[in-house]
Amino acid sequence: MTDDTRRLYPVQGRALVIGGSGGVGAEICRVLARDGCDVALTYFSNEPKAHAAAEGVRGEGRCASIHGINIEDPEAVADLVAKVADGGGGIHTVVYAAGPLVPLIHLSKVDPALMKKHLLQDTLGFFNVVHYAIPHLRASRGSVVAVQSSAQFRYASADGLSVVPKSGVNGIMKAVAKEEGRYGIRANGVALGIIDAGSHPALMAQGFIDQKYIDAAAANVPLKFWGKPVDVAEATTFLASSRARFVSGQVINVDGGYHV
Repeated sequence: MTDDTRRLYPVQGRALVIGGSGGVGAEICRVLARDGCDVALTYFSNEPKAHAAAEGVRGEGRCASIHGINIEDPEAVADLVAKVADGGGGIHTVVYAAGPLVPLIHLSKVDPALMKKHLLQDTLGFFNVVHYAIPHLRASRGSVVAVQSSAQFRYASADGLSVVPKSGVNGIMKAVAKEEGRYGIRANGVALGIIDAGSHPALMAQGFIDQKYIDAAAANVPLKFWGKPVDVAEATTFLASSRARFVSGQVINVDGGYHV
């Protein structure tokens, strides 16, 4: 490891990546490791993918641990954060890359119970993580990066189950930036457009969208191509690292210009 790489993140402590087993989350874990982080990553149900993500971290020469958790459970989150902090000398970075697969349904057809489920899994889950991580981030003068949706900035029809909870995530992120800056904590976000290995391939497989939808969406992207998980990961590590030491409360849209 070079001195330049070491300066991107503190030598002491770990990065905690919530949802690190996903296609985007796993690449975030790998790139954080490349830039000098030991990583603790979580998964909800797919342990094999979590192990694969951890191997990506180890392939970059860093330590990795995996943790199964339902972040709706505040006691489980409290235990997780304490375990990660105690086992790794603290936590200097929290990346929130979780969230349920979101079907495309117009709000008029969304059952209230389904909206409640997504708010609990996403917005409340992120709040739980932030709540218990803040004392550790104060100690490390650390950073939070929350993955969000570019549809928050240019609404996509039938995407309310994503936009509403992710807007709550954005609000919590901004609150941390505003209230915790006095303790040296920064909070930022990356907003995803169409990402290969994000939710769009899964939505196609389940029949919520088809190739016609994808072609129309791509036509609305000024760059005219899909993003890759590494594009999200590079934006994430920039915001989390010392390169963005004077950046807080901001969201980078990783969407090929879709939000414009």
